[in-house]
Amino acid sequence: MEAPRSPATETRVRTVVDSPERMSELGRRLAALLRPGDLVMLTGELGAGKTTLTRGLGAGLGVRGAVTSPTFVIARVHPSLTSGPPLVHVDAYRLGGGLDEMEDLDLDVSLPDSVVVVEWGDGKVEDLSEDRLHVVIDRVVGSGDGVDPLAVDRDDRREVSLTGIGARWADADLASVADQRDTV
Repeated sequence: MEAPRSPATETRVRTVVDSPERMSELGRRLAALLRPGDLVMLTGELGAGKTTLTRGLGAGLGVRGAVTSPTFVIARVHPSLTSGPPLVHVDAYRLGGGLDEMEDLDLDVSLPDSVVVVEWGDGKVEDLSEDRLHVVIDRVVGSGDGVDPLAVDRDDRREVSLTGIGARWADADLASVADQRDTV
């Protein structure tokens, strides 16, 4: 008989980011917490800043190559230029919901030695690891600060929710990566 699973541990921090530069900086700070075997799932609408955050992760991890959206190649591996882990950057947007397509990428093979970042991974990669970091990026709309409502689409502000799931993230200091001026 299989032992019952304990409830998943969750640690959550939210912050507001007001520019692409600050999104990239958030990624650099987050990279300091990452280690081989970490799975990072990114969720957000098109243009939310998922790839910009991943660029910052790559800079913070010290990886080789320009971190760009892997939409058409599905996955890119960026080897470390230091002694750190490689970054495996996956864009699951064009993949169906089936596990077969994700299994074809062999992410389970890469995961133990790499930091694996999956854009659009909801419902597709959760089974890779009980421990994962789920980053949700939402546009901040209608701040009530007198902003022209017609200009909202040009607003760069994003609310970023960092949720560490599982024992790996129970003691991680996610609050340290959020800009304390903007933590909500």
